[in-house]
Amino acid sequence: MRVDEFDFELPEELIALRPARPRDSARMLVIGPAPGHLADEGVRDLPGHLREGDVLVFNDTRVIPARLFGTRRRGEAEAKIEALLHKREDAARWLAFVRPAKRLKEGERVDFAEGLSAEVERRGEGGEALFHFSASGPDLDAAILRAGEMPLPPYIERKRGTDEADLTDYQTLYAREPGAVAAPTAGLHFTPELLAAVEARGVATVQLTLHVGAGTFLPVAAETTESHKMHAEWGEIAMAEAEAINTARAKGGRIVAVGTTSLRLLETSATPDGQITPFRGETDIFITPGYRFRAVDMLMTNFHLPRSTLFMLVSALRGLDEMKRAYAHAVAERYRFYSYGDACLIYRGDAA
Repeated sequence: MRVDEFDFELPEELIALRPARPRDSARMLVIGPAPGHLADEGVRDLPGHLREGDVLVFNDTRVIPARLFGTRRRGEAEAKIEALLHKREDAARWLAFVRPAKRLKEGERVDFAEGLSAEVERRGEGGEALFHFSASGPDLDAAILRAGEMPLPPYIERKRGTDEADLTDYQTLYAREPGAVAAPTAGLHFTPELLAAVEARGVATVQLTLHVGAGTFLPVAAETTESHKMHAEWGEIAMAEAEAINTARAKGGRIVAVGTTSLRLLETSATPDGQITPFRGETDIFITPGYRFRAVDMLMTNFHLPRSTLFMLVSALRGLDEMKRAYAHAVAERYRFYSYGDACLIYRGDAA
């Protein structure tokens, strides 16, 4: 499919710069289950769409302060660079997107804050570099926590920068496993009260881990979906969690993914008949219209960018035409878009 088929008009003022307070006071557009059905509701109405035996699947990744500012010295000359870590390679190495990338050469050293430094081990395409840091393992984790800044999405940072509030705002209530450089933003809507209301319905909750990479912010440069290559992200589904999901499904429960990251890992690990298998490794699954879903029945997610891989994914759930109509409705009704914005609850088109 042509990437420009996934374009739509979005007024800039609808980009949310702060989350709703409290988190679960955000609005929620319900799409489905019937074809063309739209309902303007709120995140607090989510439990009413669930029934006993369903399973909500959360991504428990924790965002790290992955934006580092450093100095490259070449003789008497100095150059300031910014590195956005996006994928850990091993205990001491991270892949990063660098700005301006042209200021770095392989073998050069970059000094960051708090005594942290790194050698540029390899240069890649699109401003990517592989850094070999001076610290390793837990020591490197601690150094990044001290030296880094929270990596807000570019469309927010360009407008207002990062501040102290983002340290908690851009983290889910249940974030546990450090390693993401972007939040699984559908989860930002959950509060203790909303989780209690879900559990009161007899709905189970399961957690998996997918460390969201900075590739989620990259525009699709290819002209067709077939030509686009996804950045790989690391994830894990433990045996106990896979068994809990499969047991619920066998009893007629629906699998509700909280966020596109949860959905992508579930679909990566699913067998053709929808069984979830334990998983540990990388996924670069790219879901576009025509994809046959194996496991997920419903998706709670935020509103995504035009021409993005995430808008392509939600279009696979209901069809491109229906999702374009839904997004046009959201724009007309002044829903708030992107990471700090409002939510959608999408019923899978063939699972109603």
